[in-house]
Amino acid sequence: MDGGTEQRHITLHTPADFAPMRAAGALAAAVLDMVGAHVRPGITTGEIDTICHDYIIAHGAIPAPLNYRGFPKSTCISINHVVCHGIPGDRVLMDGDALNIDITVILDGWHGDSSRMYVAGTAATKVRRLIDVTYESLLRGIAQAKPGNHFGDIGHAIQTYVEGQRFTVVRDFCGHGIGRQFHEPPNVLHFGRRGDGPLLKPGMFFTIEPMVNAGRPEVKILDDGWTAVTRDRSLSAQFEHMIGITETGCEVFTLAAGEHIART
Repeated sequence: MDGGTEQRHITLHTPADFAPMRAAGALAAAVLDMVGAHVRPGITTGEIDTICHDYIIAHGAIPAPLNYRGFPKSTCISINHVVCHGIPGDRVLMDGDALNIDITVILDGWHGDSSRMYVAGTAATKVRRLIDVTYESLLRGIAQAKPGNHFGDIGHAIQTYVEGQRFTVVRDFCGHGIGRQFHEPPNVLHFGRRGDGPLLKPGMFFTIEPMVNAGRPEVKILDDGWTAVTRDRSLSAQFEHMIGITETGCEVFTLAAGEHIART
């Protein structure tokens, strides 16, 4: 399948567009590198948000989530059974809390988007395993991101690995195209069949951001209109990288300090 209408709406960026995306992605990664030292029992998610906000502004960028469709904060911070879009506030981190911090910056008009998992204090074995499986699923998705493959190949790689580890993939949220716009086509599903969806072509920029639950995959949105939680209150984890398709594979724009993913 060639993806039909969606294929025609996916932006194909020029080789020159890789440089500003590389810069925006590097800043998003730098925020996540920096904030890790602040994730500890006793700090509030609101304090973490302020630390990230101030760092982004100090580096000449804008936090994209702030006021985006009414979102009130500069970051999304999602704890334990919160799947995504958690709103920072007065919640105090407790020992063993697992949290995803999701950063998107706008630098010189280009978006850099990435998220990682952290643990305040000591991680329980089940938490660490969920985090490890989620990160490995992201790597397996990235390995399929190359010209000639389809978006379904990315989703299939993630889904089969996660389910083989007896976890589940959230289906209500997905990755997305990105560049000068925060969200644009295509939708990047984290489940699917090989060969389905649009064909991957050089110049496509998008995120891969699997959300993995320890229990069932269903989620619900809380009354704030943003916070998504697991319906069965099971733990959830997420990692996100932003990539660009090259002539031979992909470039990961949001690598952490010391993180090595083969650049092809």
